[in-house]
Amino acid sequence: MASALRARITAAYRADEAAAVHALVSEAALAPEALAATQRLAASLAQGVRAARSTAGGVDALMLEFSLDSREGVALMCLAEALLRIPDPATRDRLIRDKIGRGDWRAHVGKSPSLFVNAAAWGLLVSGQLVDSRSDSALEAALTSLLRKGGEPLIRKGVDLAMRLLGKQFVTGRTIAEAIDNAREREARGYSYSYDMLGEAALTAADAQRYLAAYENAIDAIGDASQGKGVYAGPGISIKLSALHPRYSRLQRERVLAELLPRLLHLAQRAGRRDIGLNLDAEEADRLELSLDLFERLAADPALIGWNGLGFVVQAYQKRARAVIDWVVDVARRNRRRVMVRLVKGAYWDSEIKRAQVDGLDGYPVFTRKVHTDVAYLACARAMLAAPDAVYPQFASHNAFTIAAVHTLAGDADYEFQCLHGMGESVYDQIVGADKLNRACRIYAPVGSHETLLAYLVRRLLENGANTSFVNRIVDPRIDIAELVADPVAGAREYAGAPHPRILLPAALYPDRKNSRGIDFSDESALSALEAELAVAPPRSEARPLLGGSEMDDRHTPTSVANPANRDEPVGLVTMASVADVERAVAIAASEGMSWARTAVAERATCLERAADLIEHERGPLIALAVREGGKTLVNAQGEIREAADYCRYYAAQARRELALATPRGPMACIAPWNFPLAIFVGQVTAALAAGNPVLAKPAAQTPLIAAAAIELLHRAGVPRAALQLLPGRGDTVGTALVADPRIAGVLFTGSTAVARGINRELARRDDDPVLVAETGGQNAMIVDSSALPEQVVTDVISSAFDSAGQRCSALRVLCLQADIAERVLTMLKGAMAELTLGDPRRLDTDIGPVIDAKSRDALAAHVDRMRAAGATVFQLPLPAACANGSFFPPTLIEIERIAQLEGEVFGPVLHVVRYREGELASVVASINATGYGLTHGIQTRIDETVEAVCKRIRAGNIYVNRNMIGAVVGVQPFGGEGLSGTGPKAGGPHYLRRLVWEPVDAAATAIYAEQTLPGPTGESNVLSLHPRGRVACIATDDHALQAQLRLAAATGNVALLARSERAERIAAQTGARYEIVADALAAAPDAVLF
Repeated sequence: MASALRARITAAYRADEAAAVHALVSEAALAPEALAATQRLAASLAQGVRAARSTAGGVDALMLEFSLDSREGVALMCLAEALLRIPDPATRDRLIRDKIGRGDWRAHVGKSPSLFVNAAAWGLLVSGQLVDSRSDSALEAALTSLLRKGGEPLIRKGVDLAMRLLGKQFVTGRTIAEAIDNAREREARGYSYSYDMLGEAALTAADAQRYLAAYENAIDAIGDASQGKGVYAGPGISIKLSALHPRYSRLQRERVLAELLPRLLHLAQRAGRRDIGLNLDAEEADRLELSLDLFERLAADPALIGWNGLGFVVQAYQKRARAVIDWVVDVARRNRRRVMVRLVKGAYWDSEIKRAQVDGLDGYPVFTRKVHTDVAYLACARAMLAAPDAVYPQFASHNAFTIAAVHTLAGDADYEFQCLHGMGESVYDQIVGADKLNRACRIYAPVGSHETLLAYLVRRLLENGANTSFVNRIVDPRIDIAELVADPVAGAREYAGAPHPRILLPAALYPDRKNSRGIDFSDESALSALEAELAVAPPRSEARPLLGGSEMDDRHTPTSVANPANRDEPVGLVTMASVADVERAVAIAASEGMSWARTAVAERATCLERAADLIEHERGPLIALAVREGGKTLVNAQGEIREAADYCRYYAAQARRELALATPRGPMACIAPWNFPLAIFVGQVTAALAAGNPVLAKPAAQTPLIAAAAIELLHRAGVPRAALQLLPGRGDTVGTALVADPRIAGVLFTGSTAVARGINRELARRDDDPVLVAETGGQNAMIVDSSALPEQVVTDVISSAFDSAGQRCSALRVLCLQADIAERVLTMLKGAMAELTLGDPRRLDTDIGPVIDAKSRDALAAHVDRMRAAGATVFQLPLPAACANGSFFPPTLIEIERIAQLEGEVFGPVLHVVRYREGELASVVASINATGYGLTHGIQTRIDETVEAVCKRIRAGNIYVNRNMIGAVVGVQPFGGEGLSGTGPKAGGPHYLRRLVWEPVDAAATAIYAEQTLPGPTGESNVLSLHPRGRVACIATDDHALQAQLRLAAATGNVALLARSERAERIAAQTGARYEIVADALAAAPDAVLF
């Protein structure tokens, strides 16, 4: 029974929404007389709220006036989130100027009957006039002048006070003692409390220990305040599980159960001795099953017998909610106890939608329509009320219909309502008390300093600022009361349970192609399926040259390919191609292979789409190869499969759309790296194939096996063998021979800058315009100012610097930290590094696998030794003994004085840190640009002006704002750099295929592509923009060619450099282009050359 109920939960994780709603509707439906009674009570409650809204505490009216679809609402949220934690006055002033100076606060003055809102609007208007003076009245001019005399410290103090007032609306007290004292007034009116110690997920062991101590202290204080009232009548506490363990995720399940369960049991026993309630709070959907594991073990522990204060929170917006209720009831009955169940709607909806889209999951864990959540809530409520022996129901809602429905359904049952501190009191003041409905209500009461309010406040603002939020709509006089109290069951039936039409399933995220399918590593069914797929993967693989329709003869001796995590474990055999094999392969490509160029674009695209399907179907063997040959963790390996499939579908869709009239260039050499042995390899190959070019594919010498598997799948998909040949081998033999062959029309290369330069020199000797698209390394930096949220910075830095053992082209190499927050961030960063797990990449709990080989490991060790010898401070994790037989290198942090100390890219899990002072931003950007690299760059700041300034000055192909710097998604974040980081269009972008075909260039149309907003997941803005190179030397032998060059330079925003001559000046004047006359255009250090 228990296992069957648990299986139901797993099966419902991402269930079809219509089917899930259909199963709930009958259980949620109210009988006609009950519905009528519910709507009467709900209407009365809503009218009472509207009548009291001008004195209802302010937040509901504030959120109505400053909604999140207004610039001012967003600015208010940003200020509330960041201002109070910024340590230095200069950055605080810049944040205030940035947010207030851009808002039209005048439009909000006097628009609300709430004194609180008008005070806020006037204060922000006056502040705004100071930082952005555009006054059009004598009064405003006088106010502005007056405030200027006080200077910005006055404004800072005023806005600081306003933000603290806003924070006070959401936080009961700064300490548990203060919160308990502040609660007395409402307790006297019949309310009770559940206290929540504010804070987000722990990142370090020190964080977890600090939260544990806070919970211990709070339990003691709450127990003293309870005065023996018991778990139902007295106050209680809510526990956030992720705050008590820095690795609270399914991937770390065994560690979490071993380390977190004793802490929870300790807290539960402490609460039991005090006879107060302890609820396990709900968090993100991917943590639910781990929470169930912990709850079940606590419920069964003999040490807690006789105490009924253990509680669990269920989120109705999750499709699993109804199944969870049945399971909790079963757990309670099996252990002969009564548990508290708090039923909430859910507070992570936006992030759940985005995560499912980003990860390409089969569906959403949450309902996409609010009305479906409301239906699920009623169904869950009914099930809870039907099990009074096992459940003490706690109904948390601010929705008048939901409250009224529960009241109607429950009758005289034993239950309580709950609301959030600072919201909903105007509803529950009509319920609590003998002269009202006489029903208990418990206030969920956050406790903590205003600085710790941040993430909680943002969630509340998002939740209650949404247009569909009841808190938002109840105070909006434009919305009729009848609409507010409409029956959600009727709404669900009207939609037939269909999901929201604007929230497409993750597979349908992109308009012209299917999104790649990911693996949900928190889904037990998905993990079981992956385990089965890996079990059937062949233990050995083989790679050999594939030339046209035949394989190479057996005269060459194969060599073994070893597992970088265990050099004693052979993964397979590879037979290297010879120079003679290259000659033969190129001849085949230039003859038989050119039939691919004559194949219809639609047919080529269909082949690539079939290949994408095959790659996803064969993901088990491919993941196994990526792990064993490339040292990838399981999570990284499935990312490779997804990216490879995305490339196939993206280039297929683009070819269909744009290449019908284009002419292929001819045989292309694709030279791929070892760090993305499937994704980049397939990306290069499929781009060339989509454009109609035959391909000669050379994988990295370290990773030929997975490349051979990919070639086999492409052949199975219909790509002719003569159009796609495999040439495994070393770069100095196979690569050199390919590049030197004049029949090669182009080279697609990813690898080192030195090799790319050599290829460029070789191709430059030819006069037939061969293509070179090269993506090399980067001295990738992230700039972090003091307005950034340290916890977010640390999370993003850990993934950017150490994911894939730092072996990503985009990986973070240099962290530039504003000195005001450097110590705090670095302490937290080192603590988070200490929680990482190095080891066998086949294990789910491994964070970091090996570097590719001993040569790479030794180069990293030599660099660290040099930096240490030069006096740098080095923090490095110890290497576990289990890693001794592989090429592992531990995550390392090195503090340096300046970025110029680094001679080149350090390709591995090594992060350098440079501190800078406030006011030195421009010089930091200049020092990054001076490295000559330009691949990826990160910015962490809450100040838009800073983002704009850095984006304008930094020379980087990809710029990431307030997120990590890795994991560019095909078609969403096209990838490629400039300078020493590469040349040519971005991979996975709209311009890549056009470089691989012959087609006329329309200079006048070029400007159209200057900026494009690309499709992507919710909550992101992905913009592809083109920028002028600067000064372009125009070298032409005839007037017509010079005119074309000048028009092209003008259309792309560049300045033409012309060698001094009467002819050149005359033609330039005629075209209207911007130009500069110099003695020698090539000697004038042009940024580009047209010839």
